[in-house]
Amino acid sequence: MASTSKFGPSGAPRGEGEALLGASALPNGSGALLQDQEGFTLGNPALVCRWRIACSKLPLSNRHIRALRARRVRGERITSEFAAWVKQQVEWGLEAASAREPNGVLMLVLDEQGKAALTVGPYEPLRGRALSALARRAERAMAEAQATGVAPETLWVVRDGVLVAGLDEGIVASGAATLVSDLATTLGIVVSRENHLAAEVVAHASQVPFDEAFLVSDEHGIVAASNALGPLSRRLEDSYAQLLARQGSHRRP
Repeated sequence: MASTSKFGPSGAPRGEGEALLGASALPNGSGALLQDQEGFTLGNPALVCRWRIACSKLPLSNRHIRALRARRVRGERITSEFAAWVKQQVEWGLEAASAREPNGVLMLVLDEQGKAALTVGPYEPLRGRALSALARRAERAMAEAQATGVAPETLWVVRDGVLVAGLDEGIVASGAATLVSDLATTLGIVVSRENHLAAEVVAHASQVPFDEAFLVSDEHGIVAASNALGPLSRRLEDSYAQLLARQGSHRRP
């Protein structure tokens, strides 16, 4: 496995450091590194991506990599070369690195100096699934997206048969969000976008018209609001669960 990739022309803009799979861990202190680099340390995180894995695979790999290319660090886009390097490291090292946590979370961290680390740690399901809790998560993610260009979590609602994504103008859909859009298209459901949807639900939930609501997250997938359930959100949630389950049938002999 290659251990370095220049993080200027082939990584985040500017920055003379190297993109390494280094000695970084998840916030809870656990996690297996794809590769350790002695003496490697990360500075202040400028970008953090958390992607759900299943059976030591990254089910939405191509979608996540496309969204990674749309992200910004210090106001400039991540290069295609760096995104390709991340994909290569995942393809080469994820199976071994996730041996202890095959259904965990892959975390990519980029610091302000242009260094990167990939780690695998345990997946922790959401405890709060009420609409208010999901909307607050989406609101925080949208605030993050103002700097990075991509919201890792978004609030979606069903309104008069139309699927409405809470994506502000200029914000790029995450990997998981593109999955939901494509599933809706397959089902013949119209998808639209709405600015400040999560913020409006947080502030005035009773005044926002909708029939169902759910969170779409790169880490947690599709999470139907416990107090705003409906047939479409359940169907999408089940489809995502089936996607994860199918990864087991694709394991190498």
